[in-house]
Order: sequence, then C-alpha cells, then structure tokens
Amino acid sequence: MKQTPNRNHKGTAPHKKQSQFPINIHMIFLAVIVLIAGFSAYRLYKWNKGVPSDYDPNYQTTDFDTEAMDNIIPLAPDKLEGREDDGVTEILCLGNDPFSLNRGDTGLSEQIAAKTGATVHNGAFTGTTIAAQLEEYNDGYIMDAFSFSYVAESLASGNFDLMTKAATYSYDESFAENTAMLAALDMNAIDLICIMYDGIDYINKRPCEDPNDDNSIVTYTGALRAGINAIQQAYPHIRIVVMSHTFCHNINEEGNFENGDRVDLGNGTLSHYLQKELDTASDCGVSFIDNFYGSINEDNYLDYMTDYIHFNDSGHALLADRFVQCIFPNLKEAE
Repeated sequence: MKQTPNRNHKGTAPHKKQSQFPINIHMIFLAVIVLIAGFSAYRLYKWNKGVPSDYDPNYQTTDFDTEAMDNIIPLAPDKLEGREDDGVTEILCLGNDPFSLNRGDTGLSEQIAAKTGATVHNGAFTGTTIAAQLEEYNDGYIMDAFSFSYVAESLASGNFDLMTKAATYSYDESFAENTAMLAALDMNAIDLICIMYDGIDYINKRPCEDPNDDNSIVTYTGALRAGINAIQQAYPHIRIVVMSHTFCHNINEEGNFENGDRVDLGNGTLSHYLQKELDTASDCGVSFIDNFYGSINEDNYLDYMTDYIHFNDSGHALLADRFVQCIFPNLKEAE
C-alpha cells in the first residue's frame, strides 16, 4: 500500500532542526577587533617596561678600549730602485730618553736589535726635544743643536760641525760620543730610521704648529716635518717610522703630578700633540706607531714607568714589541 509523507497539523513537510548558535558576521568582526586591541596593548606594555640592563654604575675596570691610531706605510718600491739588498737590516734610532737613558741589554734600542736581529745604532740625546727653543741657534742654548731638526739636517748634509762644537759645552759625555758615531755612520747602509721622543715637548710648552709656517723648527710639527723632509731628500731609500710619545704627567710649580691628557699647558694636551704628530707623519708619507693609546696609557702606566715620564725594563720591552708588531709583523708571528 503506497505510503504518503507525514504532515504536520498545518499540512506542511517538517524542517531540519536549526543550530543553537547561529554564525554572526558582526560577532566575528568584534572578536578580531578585541584581539588586535589586546595584542597592541600587550606590545605597548612590553615596550614601556623595556629590557633589563646589566649596567652597574659602580663597576670599575682598568681595561683600555680605545683603538690605537697606527698608520703603517711601506716604503715605495721606486725608492729602492738600483739598490742591492746586502742581507743586513740596519736601523738608526733617533730621539731622547726612551732610547738614551738605558743602553744596556734591557734598553729600547737593544731590545729592538734582539727582537729583529738587526744592527741598531742608538743616536739619541737625553733631555732633547723635537722642536728647538730658539729660531736661530745660539751657543747660550746648546740643546737646540741636538733637537730633531738639527740632528736630521746634520745627517742629511753630512756636516756635524755645529753638533760637535755644542757637544764640547755639554756635561753629558754621551753627547760627544753620539755625535762622533753619527758623523762616522754610513747613511747609505741604513735601511730604517726609528724616531721616538717622550712627552717633553708638551712639558716644555713647545707650540704644536705655526699656521704661517709649516716648517717652523720652533714648533712641534714644523721641526718634525723639516727633519723628515731633509732625510727623505738626502736618503730616499730609508724607511722612516715615527713612534709617538706615551702617557706621562707634568709636574707643576707646587711639585704635584698633573695628568698630561687632562691639563693643557698652553698648547694642548698630550692627545692634541699626538694627533698633530700623526697628521705630520701622514703628510710626510712615513709610518706612525701610536704608543699613547696602543702601548703605555693612563690605565697601565704604573706597570711600565719609573716616574712621571721614564720607562722601566718592562716598558722598554713593551715598546720594542709594538715596534716589531707594526714594522716586522712576520717576526712577531714566528715567535
């Protein structure tokens, strides 16, 4: 018997049961907005809170993290054209106390010789400066005859009459001995000249420069430039290396130490002299080794100095190591 579909009381077919939670597009948008607002509020909270810092204002360190301003320039190959290598490296050291005060095995020039295997000649004069005191030489101040520009000019010209005469007035016998050694030295056999003066120009208040005369020998940079140029013109085959001063103190009228990098005596602090020395070496195309930041500085000087300006044996060793590291790096790597 054919069955007919059930009918409700109104005679229509039954509908499927509707969902209890109908999907509402407005609710979805509202949920998205709430999530975005909540995430943004959380990020803002984290940003305001920041990241915990490990900085301790009471922490102190002796580490010296300033980068040395070395500028190592090799000698141009054309300067050696026609010159035969005799297999012997000869170095001439010019300067003052870092070289002159200790000429024993622990001295600076002797340690350079030991570390490089080179023949090293020590032509330094104690207490002298780079800049001269007077614009014209006067026997009343014989130390000018042994300042850098005068020594360099004597080497370049081969005329040591002024230095020889001035040495007779000196109470330091080494002045006459050094002058005789330099006069007899075969400059054509010299391969490298190393120049190092301590901070005495700063202490003696020598002007750094003369804006009207780049070669003024009574200024720190002028005398250095004039001396280097004289040697370069006479002996272009010689490589020149300028080793800067280190940190030192000045002793004031009351006998107290003054930090050389904080006290301006009238021509700038030690770091000002350092920058001017670097600029001059660069202008002349010669190498520059920064000992102020790279060797003996305000943080470690007690380990390497005997007083306010002079070095102990460890100081000489450190300076010699820096020289070898910068100029003969292959020797340092082979140790």
